[in-house]
Amino acid sequence: MKIAYQHLIKHLADKPSKELLSKKLFQLGHEHEIDNDIFDMELTPNRGDCLSLFGLSRDLNIFFGKSDYINIYEEPIEELKFDFENRSPLDCPKVSFMEIEIEDTTDVYQPYLEEFFSIIGNKKTNFFTDISNFVSYELGQPTHCFDRETINGKLIFEKKECNANFKTLLNTNINLTNLNCIFSLENEIISLAGIMGGASTACSKATKKVLVECAYFKPESIIGKSIKYNLISDAAHKFERGVDFGCHEKVLRRFVRIVKDHTKIKSIKLKSFSYKDHKNISIPINVNKINKVLGTDIKEDDYLTYLKNLGFEVTSEIKVPTYRHDIKTNNDLAEEIARVIGYDNIKSVPIKLKREIDNKNENRSALLGAFLIKNGFFEVINYPFTSTKEEESINIDNPLDSNRKNFRTSLKDSLIENLLYNERRQKDMIKLFEISDIYTKYPEINQQKMLGIIVSGRLGNNYDDFSKKLDDKYLLSLLNEGHEKGFFEIIEIPRDGLNTKKKEKIYYIETPIELIPDSFFSELSLDKKNTNFINYKPVSDFPSSSRDFSFSINNSALVEKVIDILDAISDEVVKDLFIFDFYQNDKTKTVKLGYRIIFQSDKKTLSDADINKKVEDILNPILKIDGVSIPGM
Repeated sequence: MKIAYQHLIKHLADKPSKELLSKKLFQLGHEHEIDNDIFDMELTPNRGDCLSLFGLSRDLNIFFGKSDYINIYEEPIEELKFDFENRSPLDCPKVSFMEIEIEDTTDVYQPYLEEFFSIIGNKKTNFFTDISNFVSYELGQPTHCFDRETINGKLIFEKKECNANFKTLLNTNINLTNLNCIFSLENEIISLAGIMGGASTACSKATKKVLVECAYFKPESIIGKSIKYNLISDAAHKFERGVDFGCHEKVLRRFVRIVKDHTKIKSIKLKSFSYKDHKNISIPINVNKINKVLGTDIKEDDYLTYLKNLGFEVTSEIKVPTYRHDIKTNNDLAEEIARVIGYDNIKSVPIKLKREIDNKNENRSALLGAFLIKNGFFEVINYPFTSTKEEESINIDNPLDSNRKNFRTSLKDSLIENLLYNERRQKDMIKLFEISDIYTKYPEINQQKMLGIIVSGRLGNNYDDFSKKLDDKYLLSLLNEGHEKGFFEIIEIPRDGLNTKKKEKIYYIETPIELIPDSFFSELSLDKKNTNFINYKPVSDFPSSSRDFSFSINNSALVEKVIDILDAISDEVVKDLFIFDFYQNDKTKTVKLGYRIIFQSDKKTLSDADINKKVEDILNPILKIDGVSIPGM
């Protein structure tokens, strides 16, 4: 979002230098770059309230004071008689329509409006659309202008399944599919709500009577649509981040004032439709909690003054403004205070940990990891928070992800997700483990390091193990064999209820590291010399495809030559290859060699033609060897 320095300081009582303004914006958490007099803002998704001149100035008021710069139309406005039906009020709980008719349009603008185009660099379109764009820049609320003469009959808003062509006001044709929020007229879609209007009802330079739509759309109903339809939309950017539920009248009266500054108005009519009351959030005043979170010693009067200057209403409680969707708890208020004080100005204090590091468990973890990796397992590291809440779960007051508020009490669910993820990517041999801490609160807060192991699929990609399955016997042999007591409890995880069509059985082990007897570790060693560091390679989003080949080799002496040729293959789309079948006829000295080659690209889905070309390149050198053939080819 681009904001002009000279526009922003008009909303501040003090007139700070560009450098000081930049410093305070960074302190408030608003990342930006400066190009001459333009601030190119990079705001976090939770701060949609700052996507405007007025929004940024609200945050800066605490440092530089407020200037009542925005003038609005103050006179009474007649009620609009308008045939409108909202069939999806959950997606659009509030919408207002204003009808304005003027005597003449103009393309000669007042300096404040002209500067918006000359300084920011936006292109002019037509009188009403230009005002709409300026109001969005100034106040952060998008509006859409319909040519009123084109709106005949009932206007309908709804979220519905679509399969229709839609011509945008940019004269681009898009095919609307699946669920979309739309405005329609006589069964014709005239606007992709919150994204872009249509060509059939668009304003022109000749438009003298306009219908201005000002809506609050649920962000989740808008998110992703501009990307899906490749429509660059400032409105979508703002609606996706949440606009102010309570701003409609101010926005529309500002719109009228700008029109009045430029031409004579013949009539104004307004109608608002609200389908639910905005739920006002109030938070108890608790400065002790704020000080505890921040490690500060702020007095209550100072604390409340900070909040008032940020736009919060303070009575017996702290009332959150309608434009601050990100504020819900005292933890959020603590972050507001930290921004105002400046994180660099909060004195740091060393943390004294009571728990000593358990060197024995750390050493055991390293030995276990090396042992499992040596036996073909892959280690995974999962997020320690989950949406699952158990009786013993520890709940987080201020989680990074509101959908994951609880510490894990087990590794099992995470490892099942890892297994299913790999199965969906056509992995047919899955051997995973995780060594991580879990946390519980009964009888007291407890931290415990756990080992989790999960297996499913083929035992191995070789001719001895290809037809065998990973099962409880394999795990018993690997972990419990040679010990007097089998101390690893193996359970089968049923596939009922899992989002999978696979049939192979899933086996799982989870145990505290500290409960594994010393005897298990007596023969394990950490051979650092033979440990190879494997660089991470991103998992391809495209499907893999396999081809099986049965080589008939008339002379067993040629087997090694065939294997050497296949092992030497170096191609970015050959992800794996292995022998899955081997048969030797001792009388005739002939060999049947079964090979599976797995192809996968990181850039696209491979077609049959792509794979066939690779197969031809791979097989040609082998088939040129006398005595080697592939039956059927």
